[in-house]
Amino acid sequence: MDAQGMIDRRRLRRKLGFWRILSVLALVAVILLGALVGGWRPGADGGLQQIARVEISGVITEDRELLELLETLREDPRVRAVIVKVNSPGGTTVGGETLFHAVRRLAEAKPVAAEVGTLAASAGYMVAMATDRIVAHHSSIVGSIGVLFQYVDASELLGRIGVDVEAVKSSPLKAEPSPFAPAAPGAREMIERMVLSTYGWFVGLVENRRGLEPDEARSLADGSVFTGEQGLANRLVDALGGEAEIRRWFEAERGVPPGLPIREREPDRDDGFWNLSAHLRGFAMAALGLDPEASGVVDGLRRATGQLDGMVSLWQPSTR
Repeated sequence: MDAQGMIDRRRLRRKLGFWRILSVLALVAVILLGALVGGWRPGADGGLQQIARVEISGVITEDRELLELLETLREDPRVRAVIVKVNSPGGTTVGGETLFHAVRRLAEAKPVAAEVGTLAASAGYMVAMATDRIVAHHSSIVGSIGVLFQYVDASELLGRIGVDVEAVKSSPLKAEPSPFAPAAPGAREMIERMVLSTYGWFVGLVENRRGLEPDEARSLADGSVFTGEQGLANRLVDALGGEAEIRRWFEAERGVPPGLPIREREPDRDDGFWNLSAHLRGFAMAALGLDPEASGVVDGLRRATGQLDGMVSLWQPSTR
């Protein structure tokens, strides 16, 4: 190759490099412009203001990552308001209680509203109550205010297959009720006292958060479920609609700047792509026909039968 050819090649490389850099800068400019046109606004910290949306779905249990997310949103100056999207039949009473207090703590710092999707029942409704405004759709299901404790008596089944389970206990009510024998005298009464105590606490939340008289709250807390329209008539929800209604309330009643984008915010889960054991466990659970997210076979069977340990506030409609 002659000298002139080498010079021409170098010039061509320089031109290509220039246009590549220019293309990258143009792409970055387009992305930033699209974000601004899409409604993002500079925040006081130089960030971008937004309305955060957090989804609470499925069976509610104690969820450390979700609680951490709610605390993060409380401290994030870019987040001007939060929508809690509820699609849940309920779950453990402790899971509902921890979420209730976390949402109340969030609501003390910034506007928070609940959008009920298909279902906000039992502990799901408990979480929705923690917000300052509940918006449901006409055909949403709300309510099922109550507490449940389920246990299995498999002693007759075990007897048929010739299995006897013996136990030495320090006292008659230790580890009662047991699935291996009929409940000991006093066990049912003990559980009933627990259930009624937690039920009274739940009804107290309904009275306080929904501004109901004790008799009104008790009449609605018989385990019944209501449509969104019925819930509005019974003062269990504040309005019918969806995100548009919540945005209107944020802007008109709580001083949130108009036009802010709504951004989905999700918990930072520990189980990532590189957590091989979690993937293997999920594969094994799926192979057994159980929930891949179950922590083990016992948890998978419990999820399959809709049962949770301890007291639950969970809507379980009859399958008959």
